[in-house]
Amino acid sequence: MSKRLTFFSKYRYFIFLSFISLFVMNHTHASFHGPISVMGDHTHKKDEWMLSYRYMNMNMDGLKSGNNNLSRADIFNAGYMIAPLDMTMEMHMLGLMYAPNDSVTLMLMLPYIKKEMQLVTSPMKMGMVPANKRFETVSEGMGDLSLTALVNVFESSQHNHHLHLNLGVSLPTGSIDERDDTFMQNNIKLPYAMQLGSGTVDFKPGITYSGNTISGPTYSWGAQLSGVLRFGKNDNGYRLGNELQLNTWFAKHWADWIDTSIRLSGKWWGDVHGNDNDVKKMQHMIPTADNNNYGGKVFDIGLGLNFHPKTIMAGNRFAVELSKPIYQNLNGPQMTSDWTVTAGWQWAF
Repeated sequence: MSKRLTFFSKYRYFIFLSFISLFVMNHTHASFHGPISVMGDHTHKKDEWMLSYRYMNMNMDGLKSGNNNLSRADIFNAGYMIAPLDMTMEMHMLGLMYAPNDSVTLMLMLPYIKKEMQLVTSPMKMGMVPANKRFETVSEGMGDLSLTALVNVFESSQHNHHLHLNLGVSLPTGSIDERDDTFMQNNIKLPYAMQLGSGTVDFKPGITYSGNTISGPTYSWGAQLSGVLRFGKNDNGYRLGNELQLNTWFAKHWADWIDTSIRLSGKWWGDVHGNDNDVKKMQHMIPTADNNNYGGKVFDIGLGLNFHPKTIMAGNRFAVELSKPIYQNLNGPQMTSDWTVTAGWQWAF
């Protein structure tokens, strides 16, 4: 098992920045935020900045093909020698936003990712593969850098309805050559799901609407349609599938410093096109090495809690959201999502 960092060392930069922000007075404006898991949900006024940190922890447990749950025995009966048991992905996302004018807000997002997958071999010894052998693979490092322009399209005279375009590009700064040692072989190439980036320059278009009530008990709501369009193939001979995602949310503002939200989302994505030749060698050994075992659709529900402190902490936002799938249909056999926790801090100045 990999070493676990202590809480303080793991979050020392987040704690330090939060402490510094306590002593900074600011009076900035941003339209109502969406849940912390939604990126590019709001814009800023001219010369405003926002620094953000998000932590996401996603757990995957179990297997599906289409709508059908699969057991470990189903994987082995299909001829695979190794079955994935569970997988966790941790992501630390640093973000920076700046508005050079009232019409455009620029956004930069850089993730640091760690993936861990637990696996087990077939209960029957197959050649050099021992029976019931449990092992782990790990990948860790920088992900793909995203650069986005949020372009205002419409804002009502009372500032309670807002529409903007999300025009982004993802640069291939994440590794697609991650390897790890296993009981079978040292420095073996890890399957597509364990890589840290796409390896391609990807276009990330989207459109976001947000609204809120003007008076009385305050509510806010919004919707965002976004996609990832990938072109060509990466240096290893494949490209990940295109993606389409729809997020909708509704929030109740209990006071001017706290609100709760509910989010419904749907995500559709395609399979892997082409093959990494090193990974292809294992496609009959483990499902994650088969490029056909990717893609599908999933619908999630998320519950969020948001704090907007006042006085000396004005401009800060602390938020957390727990989400869980309510429907999954996967091109499998493929690992299923179990739950995701996203927590974050944003500081506008």
